[in-house]
Amino acid sequence: MAMRFDLTVESGVFLALIGPSGAGKSTLLNLIAGFEAPEAGSIRLFGQEVIGLPPARRPVTTVFQDNNLFDHLNCGTNVRLGLLPASINSRAAQIAATAALAQVGLAGFDTRPVRDLSGGQRQRVAIARALVRAPTCPLLLLDEPFAALGPAQRRDMLDLIEGLRQTHGLTVILVNHHPDEARHAAQFCAFLDAGRIVALDETTKLLARSDVPGLTAYLGDT
Repeated sequence: MAMRFDLTVESGVFLALIGPSGAGKSTLLNLIAGFEAPEAGSIRLFGQEVIGLPPARRPVTTVFQDNNLFDHLNCGTNVRLGLLPASINSRAAQIAATAALAQVGLAGFDTRPVRDLSGGQRQRVAIARALVRAPTCPLLLLDEPFAALGPAQRRDMLDLIEGLRQTHGLTVILVNHHPDEARHAAQFCAFLDAGRIVALDETTKLLARSDVPGLTAYLGDT
């Protein structure tokens, strides 16, 4: 299926992407992050054309459902791995990792082995790793990172993300399969279907619209 996206997001907002499986939500994030390359078009982040730039050179951090943590390392080391290799063992990196862990509710976890953490705690470490990159990577992409958590934990994590967005001026794009959670957390919401962005609006307005093709059926299935 050919996919074609046309999306403009203002800096500093929280945008949720909803839509049926296979609609292109994760593909859109992968294009922004640089994990996939478009056949044509342009991708501009904060005014900079990024097509051709590898993921590590884009102002983006991505958190996935599987969190990509290293079980044999402790929390602090996992967080520092979000920084440039030349700086991960510096005193400044250690201070930044400690501060990031505290901001996600894991104060004192620097030396705690990741393998001993719960699912929710692991995702907090992954978010802390993204947070240490915030000064140079103010765009946070979340590809269903909380899907394996229960409803209450997912709501807590969304509240955490919203607090960090406000504190650090982050722009957040979240792939989500729970419209009620999109309504709770995101200022704006885009409905994707068949590789297209069908509609984008303020979240409460979009979820109440009856004129968007496919949206009513999608909401009825979720």
